[in-house]
Formats: sequence, C-alpha cells, structure tokens
Amino acid sequence: MSGSDERPKPDWEWVHQEKQRKGVTLFLLWQEYQMQHPTGYEYSTFTIHYRRWKKEQGLSMRQTHHAGEKLFVDYAGMTIDITNPGSGEIKEAQVFVAVWGASNYTYAEASLSQTLEDWLGSHRRALAFFGGAPQIIVPDNLKSGVKSPCYYEPELNPAYAEFAKHYGIAVIPTRVRKPKDKAKAEVGVQIVERQLLAPLRDRTFFSLKEANEALRQLLDKLNNKPFQKMTGSRKELFEAVDKPALQALPGSAFVIANWKKARVNIDYHVELEGHYYSVPYSYAKEQVDLRFTSHTVEVFHQNKRITSHQRAPLHLKHRGRHTTLTAHMPKAHQRHGEWTPQRLIHWAQKTGEHTAQVIERILESRPHPEQGYRSCLGIMRLGKSYGGERLEAACRRATYLQSYSYKSVQSILKHKLDAEPLPLEQPTPQPTPQQHHNLRGASYYQKETN
Repeated sequence: MSGSDERPKPDWEWVHQEKQRKGVTLFLLWQEYQMQHPTGYEYSTFTIHYRRWKKEQGLSMRQTHHAGEKLFVDYAGMTIDITNPGSGEIKEAQVFVAVWGASNYTYAEASLSQTLEDWLGSHRRALAFFGGAPQIIVPDNLKSGVKSPCYYEPELNPAYAEFAKHYGIAVIPTRVRKPKDKAKAEVGVQIVERQLLAPLRDRTFFSLKEANEALRQLLDKLNNKPFQKMTGSRKELFEAVDKPALQALPGSAFVIANWKKARVNIDYHVELEGHYYSVPYSYAKEQVDLRFTSHTVEVFHQNKRITSHQRAPLHLKHRGRHTTLTAHMPKAHQRHGEWTPQRLIHWAQKTGEHTAQVIERILESRPHPEQGYRSCLGIMRLGKSYGGERLEAACRRATYLQSYSYKSVQSILKHKLDAEPLPLEQPTPQPTPQQHHNLRGASYYQKETN
C-alpha cells in the first residue's frame, strides 16, 4: 500500500474500543465508516490497516476482549503488613486483584489470607464494586478456587462452583503452562504492585480496614488516570464499554459454604469440628459430602441431600456432643446393620468383665446407645494395639475411677498405668455422728405394726 494514500482514515482507537462492545463486529464498523466515507477503504484494506495499527500500538498482549465478558482475578505477589497494636505482631495481608479484559478497570483489596472464605469474599465485594457480573471469570489455578487444575477439564472447588451458579457466571481457569491466558491478570497485578502497593510500603497499618481505605484512595487514582496511548481512563472506558454489558447482580446475597468429605460411622453420625450430626441409619459406613455454613450443616450422598441440621455453636462445651434426629434412628425391631449394643457388650466380655463394664456404662450414659458406638470402637482398636490383657487391666482401673470413656482408657494405656497397683478400694470409714434431736434414726423409717 502506497504512503500517498489520501483516502479518509478511520479513528483506529475508536474502532478498537467499539469492537469490544457486545455484538459489534469489524464488518459493522467498516459499514458505518463507508456510510460516512463512500470513497474510503474497501473491507479487506480496512482490516489490514486495523491489524497494522494494533501491532504498532504494542497490543499483541491485549487479546480481543468483548464488553462485559471476562474478569481476570489473581493475588498479587506483594503483601501488606498489618501490625497488631497490642502485641506488635505483624501479619502479611494478601492483595486480591480483579481486572476487566475490555477496559482494564481494576479492583484491589487486602484480606488476611487466601483461604476459601477470603477468596470468595473478595469476589463478592469486587462484583459489588463493579455493580454487575461478567459472563466469565478467569482465575489462576489457585487451590482455593480450583480443586484439580487439569489441562482439559479443571475441576472447581464446590463452593466456587456454587458462587458461579449464584451469579450466573462461567469460571474458566487459565490453562496450565499457557502464560498468555493470564497475561491480563499479570499485567493488572504488576500495575497494582507498582502504583498501589509500592507507595504504601513504608506505611504502618494497624487494621485491615485501615489498609483497605488507603488502597481504595490509590485505586480511584489509578482508575481515573488517563491512558498513555489512548484517550480516556480505565473508569471512562469501563463506563462506556463494560458496564452496559454487565449482568445484574442477584437479589439475594451469596452465602459462602464450605465442603468436606466424611464417612458415616456405624453410629450413623458424621463428625464436623468435634460435633456429631446424625444421618438416616441406612447410610452407615457410606461416604458423604458435608456442606456447612456458619448456621447450617447439610449432608449429601451422591449429589443428593439426605439431611440438614442447625449447626452447633463452635464452643468447647459442644465438642463431643451429638445432634440426633429421631427419624434417623433404626426402628426398635430392626437390627442396626451389623452392630448392636448387645454385640458390643458380647465382644467386650471376651476380653474381660471390666472391659464389658466400661462398654456397658458408655452405652448407658448416652441418650441413644448408638451415640456411644464410636467410643466403643475406639476401645476395640486399643485392644488390637496394646493386647487384651493390658486393655482389661486398663478398664479395671477406669472402672475403679468411674471414668468410662475412650480417652480415659487410652490415657491409662499410654502412660502404662494399667501395670500399677490400684489404691485401696475400701473407703475410709466415716465417724458415726453423735445422737442429736434432729436425727430421726433408723427406727423412723420402720413401718408401724398393729
């Protein structure tokens, strides 16, 4: 193409920005150009000039991103120190970064960790900051979000998948060993580190709130700063391109839930943080998934919810306790799988009378005998580790101490107290009280005879 070509030239920067808007194609922009300039470029020449302009602008890293389509998220490598004003202890706060593909509009905040709660909490606050949701979120393969970073089918953390479903978003993690997939996020992180974190490096923050207030001031400055090679700023481009194409946020707030795999014990309870929750007894020994929030615990078997409970408070007095629904218990005339209180006691009798007494007292001490099965099985395993004779001796001491629990028997065996002689079992006789007019005496309770 000759340099003397004097045909009207399009505003390539405007063309590039318009092309990122939803539904806008290069062919449509050429048609609009032709309407204003009938003697202008033909379509093939128009596309050649556009590609040449992009190359000259150094936009090779800038992939074509459509309006409101992709939001790239990652953590910065730099952190912010948070100093405890009382102890002087310093914690490194992590910095979450979210960057729009089309406009480069940026969000950043500090959180105490990269755990699932902080990861999803930062996502939620970022979408509130933007006032809408993208079609796609592109995270790096962080363990909080991506359970299995497979090249072809990466598996999301269940809570992250729930988050995506709640907001109507597709989560497409960057492909392993494909750096161009996360180029937008890496550039965004680099800019945040240079223009937000570096200027704050010598400041002392005594709370996360204080650090985020300082970040927000510099973030506003970054988003309003004019581009070097294009007109406008990140915020202006976001308002013109990305924001009109965003999905509306759901009416209800997203509740962050954790997931955990568990196996139902023979007592048809599952354990969560030291508390035991019942499931229908037919699921004993089955593997299940626990979904839990700060208020509820749900149990799923093969993706089907089989029960739910109100979550017990995280307090020491609730550890080791049970939440049991009567409907989950086996009927009186049914055998509970292969385990019954009678079978456990019969097993204990083979070891000795004191072992049987401990097992029987454990079962009697619970509102439902099945709640003691777990402790009984623990004692059974102690017999395999230490032998029957030592277990019987340990249970004899536990009986003497009237301490009927797995932990008590375990402690006796661990400290070899089963080999020590028992203290005198005969209690010290108490002195007989002297006669007093307020004491009725044994004859008071004798029936009168006619």
